[in-house]
Amino acid sequence: MKELLTRENADFDRPYERCLLYGPAALTDAQLLAVIIKTGTKGYPAIRLAEKILDLSKEQKGLLGICHLTIPELMTIPGIGEVKAIQLKCVGELSKRLATYKARNVLSFSDPCSIAEYYMEQLRHDEKESLIAMMLDTKNHLIGEECVSKGTVNSTVLSSRELFLSAMRYRAVSIILVHNHPSGDPTPSHEDKCMTKKIYEAGELLEIHLLDHIVIGDRCYISFSESGLLHSGGKNDHQ
Repeated sequence: MKELLTRENADFDRPYERCLLYGPAALTDAQLLAVIIKTGTKGYPAIRLAEKILDLSKEQKGLLGICHLTIPELMTIPGIGEVKAIQLKCVGELSKRLATYKARNVLSFSDPCSIAEYYMEQLRHDEKESLIAMMLDTKNHLIGEECVSKGTVNSTVLSSRELFLSAMRYRAVSIILVHNHPSGDPTPSHEDKCMTKKIYEAGELLEIHLLDHIVIGDRCYISFSESGLLHSGGKNDHQ
């Protein structure tokens, strides 16, 4: 006869049973990961492996740390082979996409906050700067997006020519730029302001208008449009 589940046997090391009794919301982060990992190794049950994973990243402890870990780094933990490492990275990617889909439902191109929320989970964990161009039509509908630059930790190299060639391929009449600061501080640098001025002025000549440039930090953002920086050309930058 199948053993009846009780509160006593739904303990810390039995996340499946605990999930059946109380639902997934009752599981700790380690228990949730243990369900994904399924099996452990000699001396390390799945729950112990999960705890080691949560403590592995030097950048960020806990579940968010998985986004900063590479597959080879995950495989340094005994009991985590290539298959489990790939599964864990896919879980991290799924969580980011779910957050993005949720934010898309309230996405408004006249509201920088909604745009920042839409890209927040995608960009805030990146360890390099990425710059995304949102292409909009005459009615401010999103008709495409492209990552137009992938930079180093400290800077993004952007070709204005390539940016506007991309916009022309979409037949965009306006664009919004979004990029991240891996430091977590979204304060625009002097280089950010100069780049924005250059793109804004070029866009006015080409009649492809730059509506905003949004810098993503860790759970925060700065909008050039909201901050009055879009038309200032960096004049607010103290030298």
